[in-house]
Amino acid sequence: MGSRVRARWAVAALGGAGLLGAVLGAVMIVSLPSIIRQQVYKNVRIDPSSLSFGMWKEIPVPFYLSIYFFDVINPKEILQGKKPEVQERGPYVYRELRHKSNITFNDNDTVSFLEYRSFQFQPDKSRGSESDYIVMPNILVLGASVMMENKPMALKLLMTLAFSTLGERAFMNRTVGDIMWGYEDPLVHVINKYFPSMFPVKGKFGLFAGLNNSDSGLFTVFTGVKDFSRVHLVDKWNGLSKVNFWHSDQCNMINGTSGQMWAPFMTPESSLEFYSPEACRSMKLIYQEEGMFEGIPIFRFKAPKTLFASGTDYPPNEGFCPCLRSGIQNISTCRFNAPLFLSHPHFYNADPVLAEAVLGLHPNETEHSLFLDIHPLTGIPMNCSVKLQLSLYIKSIKGIGQTAQIEPVVLPLLWFEERGAMEGEPLRAFYIQLVLLPKVLHYAQYILLALGCVLLLILVVYQIRSQEKCYLFWSSSKKGSQDKEAMQAYSESLMTSAPKGTVLQEARL
Repeated sequence: MGSRVRARWAVAALGGAGLLGAVLGAVMIVSLPSIIRQQVYKNVRIDPSSLSFGMWKEIPVPFYLSIYFFDVINPKEILQGKKPEVQERGPYVYRELRHKSNITFNDNDTVSFLEYRSFQFQPDKSRGSESDYIVMPNILVLGASVMMENKPMALKLLMTLAFSTLGERAFMNRTVGDIMWGYEDPLVHVINKYFPSMFPVKGKFGLFAGLNNSDSGLFTVFTGVKDFSRVHLVDKWNGLSKVNFWHSDQCNMINGTSGQMWAPFMTPESSLEFYSPEACRSMKLIYQEEGMFEGIPIFRFKAPKTLFASGTDYPPNEGFCPCLRSGIQNISTCRFNAPLFLSHPHFYNADPVLAEAVLGLHPNETEHSLFLDIHPLTGIPMNCSVKLQLSLYIKSIKGIGQTAQIEPVVLPLLWFEERGAMEGEPLRAFYIQLVLLPKVLHYAQYILLALGCVLLLILVVYQIRSQEKCYLFWSSSKKGSQDKEAMQAYSESLMTSAPKGTVLQEARL
C-alpha cells in the first residue's frame, strides 16, 4: 500500500514538473523574441545606461590605415607626352586611434561630439619605412596649373616665372613621411605671404597633414532614446543639415549615420548609408550576402557600381559633375578647386579607359572593392575594409612651361584602406551576450516544451493504466460475489424440507 502511494506522488510530481516546463516553454516561445527585441532597443541607443555606450564612445575595434603610393617610373617621358607608368609601393601601415570628446546631450533627442584621430606608424606591418622616397606629381604645381588654364596669359607666364624662381618642378621625389604629414615648400610660404586668403594650408603641405591629431567635424546624431526609428542618424554636421559643395539638393543632403553604428534588425533589403567628411558627401552601400565572422552572423554590404558613376550613367549623380569619366568623382569643389578625383583603387568599377591610360594598374574586385560586415541584429560593425583612391588630373597648360607636353590624364597618387575588425575580449563578450546566450535560450524554450509534454504524457499513461487495473479488480470482485450468493442459495434449498407430494413423486420414480 505504501509503495502505491509513493508511486502516485512521484507521478504527480512529474506531471506538475511537466506542466510547468510546457507552460514555461510556451511562454518563452511567445515572449522571448519580444524580450530580445526590447533588450536590443534598450542597449544599442546612445545612452550612458546602455551596454553599447562604452563601445560607441571608445571604439574597441583596432583600426589600421594602409597607404599604397603610385611611384611614377617615367616622369621625364610624361613631360614629353608619353603614357605614364606607375609602380605600386606599400603598404605603409598606421594604427588609427579614435576617441570622442565634447560629448553633449541635447534636448531634442540628439548628442553632439567631436571624434579625434591620431596615427602611429607600424613598421612590423608595413612593407617599407617612412624614409622611402616616392616620385609623384607635384600637386601644388600641376594642380595650380590646371586651375589657371582659363586665366589670362600674362598671369600664367608670371606663374611660370614664379615656379622657376622657387625651383618648383612638375614631379617631385620626397619621402613617405613628407608626403603624408607635410614638408616645407617655398611656394606655400609665398602664397601665404602675398595671398593669405587664397590657400588654406599654413606651414607644411602634406596629403594627410590635416588629419593627424584632428577631428572630423562636429557631428550631431539622434540618440534613439525618445524616437528609436532615428537612432544613430546624423541630424547635423558642423551645424549644417546639408552641405553646399555640389550642384543639386540631393547630392548635398547629409544622409545616414556617422559611419560607426547603424539601426538594428537589418534585412537583406536594408542599405548602409553614412556621411563621409573626407569625401564631402553621403555614401550608400548595398547588401551583398549573408555570412559568418568568428562565429557571429553578419550581413556583408558593398559599394554599388553607381557609387562614383557619372551623371550620364546614373542621373542622381549629376549633381557631383562635371565628370571626366564614369567611375571617378570630381572633389575639386570641396578641395580648394584642385583637380582631385576620388574612386576605387586602380579605377576598379570605372570606365576602362582610365586604367588603360596609365601603365601598371590592375583593377580587380578581390583587392580593390570595399565592404562592411554588420551584425544584423544590433547594427554593429564586425569587420570593415574601406578602400579609396586619390588621383590628380594633369595636362599641358599653354603658358606654363613646367607642364611641358603632358597629355591629359587622371594620374593616381595613392590609394588607402581603412580596416578594422572586432577581436579579443570585446569579440568574446559580444559573442557570449548576443550570439551564444540567445542561441541557448532559443533551444531551451523548445527543450522545455518537449520535456514538459513528455512528462505530461507519462502522467496520462499512468492514469489510464491505473484506471484499467481498478476496473479489472472491480469486475472480478463482482463476479466472485455473485457465485458465492448462488452457492449459498443452493445450499439453503437442499436443507429446506420438501413438500409431501414431491416425496411421493420421487418414490414412484
